[in-house]
Amino acid sequence: MTAELSDARLTKRLAQGTGEILKGVRNVGLLRGRNLGDAGDELAQSWIARVLEQHRPDDGFLSEEAADNPDRLGKDRVWIIDPLDGTKEFATGRQDWAVHIALVENGRPTHAAVGLPDLGVVFHTGDVRAVTGPYSMKITISHNRPPAVTEYIAEKMGRTTVPLGSAGAKAMNVLLGDSDAYIHAGGQYEWDSAAPIGVCRAAGLHCSRLDGNEPTYNHKDTYLPDILICRPELADEIMEHAATFLEENGSYL
Repeated sequence: MTAELSDARLTKRLAQGTGEILKGVRNVGLLRGRNLGDAGDELAQSWIARVLEQHRPDDGFLSEEAADNPDRLGKDRVWIIDPLDGTKEFATGRQDWAVHIALVENGRPTHAAVGLPDLGVVFHTGDVRAVTGPYSMKITISHNRPPAVTEYIAEKMGRTTVPLGSAGAKAMNVLLGDSDAYIHAGGQYEWDSAAPIGVCRAAGLHCSRLDGNEPTYNHKDTYLPDILICRPELADEIMEHAATFLEENGSYL
């Protein structure tokens, strides 16, 4: 471990550097579509892995874009990464893609950063606060796979739904006050939520599973299907509606 580079600074700089790499790959304009997305994933993954190999060689590592090494299960410190969350959005010129960097210690994110490169910003646990004020009356949901429970909750609470791509972009939408909640069920893994939850929890937002349990990380099975990120005062009502929907339908989907 390099003493001159703290975990907090390393987390933020990894998100910044990855964002610059991805923008560079795209802005040159020589690739498009799936080729662009694949190139972005591969280059960002390679750079992050080399940085962590140099600066945190003893830590575990879990990434969407790398083969899983089961040695991480025996480590207290594990970096959980999604170098490019929202590959489809990135490759089609949308802005709702993100970089996820999280250091998980004993199952919980302690340092995390979510970069939104097209907006030129990195949100990180060392300096973040959620926007408060009037409600937006919106709930952010998946652009690609919106679960049925989200529309049910939105209707019960008199809110409209806003579809976005990356999980990080959706979570930061709540942090910025543009939505009151982000609700998801189905189709996610640990790398989708570790960094967003780490950042949002540090900002003072409510972060949990839809049943209220705390999400934990660095498990053998990395599937983590549902999360709730919202303004704290709305959490109980949202979870009550989610429980009713689950009881009546047998699934959130």
